[in-house]
Amino acid sequence: QVQLVESGGGLVQAGGSLRLSCAASGRTFSNYAMGWFRQAPGKEREFVASISGSGGSQYVADSVKGRFTISRDNAKNTVYLQMNSLKPEDTAVYYCAAASVRGTTYREYLYPYWGQGTQVTVSS
Repeated sequence: QVQLVESGGGLVQAGGSLRLSCAASGRTFSNYAMGWFRQAPGKEREFVASISGSGGSQYVADSVKGRFTISRDNAKNTVYLQMNSLKPEDTAVYYCAAASVRGTTYREYLYPYWGQGTQVTVSS
């Protein structure tokens, strides 16, 4: 089992920045690819970014490319999502997830472990 706890969400004005954190416990953190997903009201959950267990590979959705960066600190068992130039359409609940796969993946069904989510609200 892997337990995940997100933090860092909040209310920010358009153009602002936030950094989300996700602390993991329970298993060897570096064995897992980590992902960030988001779900806006009335919409399906969507992939945002993924990072490999070593941190050497990242994959970011086109909708946030150039604005969001995923990183991890395996010594701290933590993955981050740095969000810059935020837009109102980035408003959503953001979830981190862990997958026992090599490299990165956007496939939601490959992530068996999920955090409880953290709300990000971007005002115009």
